[in-house]
Amino acid sequence: MGKYLSKTEFLLGFVFVWIIKRREVVNINSLEPALYGILIIIALLLGLLIGYILRKYLAEAKIASAEEASKRIVEESEKEAQAKKREAILEAKEEIHLMRSEADQENKERRNEVQRLERRNQQKEETLERKLEGLETKEGNLAKKEQDLEKKRNHLDELLNEQTVELERISGLSTEEARTHILDNVRDDVKRDAALIIREEESRAKQEANKRAREIVATAIQKGAAEIVAEATVSVVPLPNDEMKGRIIGREGRNIRTLETLTGVDLIIDDTPEAVILSSFDPIRREVARIALEKLIADGRIHPARIEEMVEKAQKEMEQIIREEGEQTAFEVGVTNLHPELIKYLGRLKFRTSYGQNVLKHSIEVSYLAGTMAAELGANVELAKRAGLLHDIGKSIDHEVEGPHVDIGADLARKYRENPEVVHCIMAHHGDVEPETVEAVLVQAADAISAARPGARRETLEAYLKRLEKLEEIAESFEGVDKTFAVQAGREIRIMVKPDVVDDLKASHLSREIGKKIEASLDYPGQIKVIVIRETRHVEYAK
Repeated sequence: MGKYLSKTEFLLGFVFVWIIKRREVVNINSLEPALYGILIIIALLLGLLIGYILRKYLAEAKIASAEEASKRIVEESEKEAQAKKREAILEAKEEIHLMRSEADQENKERRNEVQRLERRNQQKEETLERKLEGLETKEGNLAKKEQDLEKKRNHLDELLNEQTVELERISGLSTEEARTHILDNVRDDVKRDAALIIREEESRAKQEANKRAREIVATAIQKGAAEIVAEATVSVVPLPNDEMKGRIIGREGRNIRTLETLTGVDLIIDDTPEAVILSSFDPIRREVARIALEKLIADGRIHPARIEEMVEKAQKEMEQIIREEGEQTAFEVGVTNLHPELIKYLGRLKFRTSYGQNVLKHSIEVSYLAGTMAAELGANVELAKRAGLLHDIGKSIDHEVEGPHVDIGADLARKYRENPEVVHCIMAHHGDVEPETVEAVLVQAADAISAARPGARRETLEAYLKRLEKLEEIAESFEGVDKTFAVQAGREIRIMVKPDVVDDLKASHLSREIGKKIEASLDYPGQIKVIVIRETRHVEYAK
């Protein structure tokens, strides 16, 4: 403010100078420069003086105004504070009144609750007192009853002692002896009842098992059946004309001798028109000879060197056919990871028959049957199919290796690192070893089904009748046998024994002995069921 007023004073001085100059109060031009400067200074001083007086006046006026404003603000603040104080006092009084009312109401409710609880407790005490009185009355009655019961118990004990003494005197047995006798009777009755229950349960279980087995076997048979090929030991090769027979024989028979020597097959050239017969019990050799002969006939050049060349080509072609047949079979059945050599042996089964049944088709059928039954029973389907496919693998080289095909097949499986469970199934499929796994039993059953089902195998009527006669003759050779009946096309023999010579234990032993002798003496497809029947009749008449 001081700076602002000083500037104002200077402005007022300049204003005075301008007025003097403008109004020509003094003729400035006529003045001397010194007087002119003095006049300017005087005007400035005058302006400063007036400005100072004006500033002082304005400051005092502002101070008075500020004092009045502050007084007015203080008075208003005091009035406002008094009003707020009165309002606060009123609000506090109202809140105190409200709290006092709530406290009175809460106290009133608590007094009512206390009074209610006191009344309830009083009622409970009265009820308890009544119950205690009732219990005391009951205790008194019970005590009287216990005394009466004690007296009756003592009386009963006396009566029981008297009766026991009397019973011992009448029966001539002591109490311990009578107890032992009764327990023995009860034990015998319990054992008899238990035996009856066990027999009934065993009979029921066998019926259910037989029923379930028939269902599983029927399902398996319905789902698969293999082709049947008639057993043959000869092959017929057609010729374009009878002149070809002479060319096959050759000069002094050298062509036919060369062919027979290289293939191991007998060539029969007879009066059959336009045909040559190849005879051999080895189907693979017979097939090689047939392929070679057909190639020679198609080529037309028949001489020893050409025959040797064609036989060699036929052998290679036969190896290719065998390998492809084995691979196709494994793919068809769904068995994987077979050793390449096992696949070759599997393909050789295509040219092997047993009782007119093609062994490869039989193996495929057994694989399907075993896999189907394993699926029905929840067993290992892959293992059952694999073992079923390989169970007769030994028959592929049984013409070349000595021994039963079961042992040969097991040795081949071990040699090419097959699963030990598969080896066990191969060894057990004809009962040479006892089956130890479900899959082994299934392969055994599938083999029997495939071999014994109607139309699966063929044999001559004469051989069939001789086998049945031999079967009955073996059974009748044992002591105690009365009658024998070969039934079910020779798959079952029923033996009636003399009950006074053969008891139940000996009957069981007799069935096993007959079965062993049949296995050692006969060749037959599938299996033969031996049934020994011992019948005892007791006749009595009620008069």
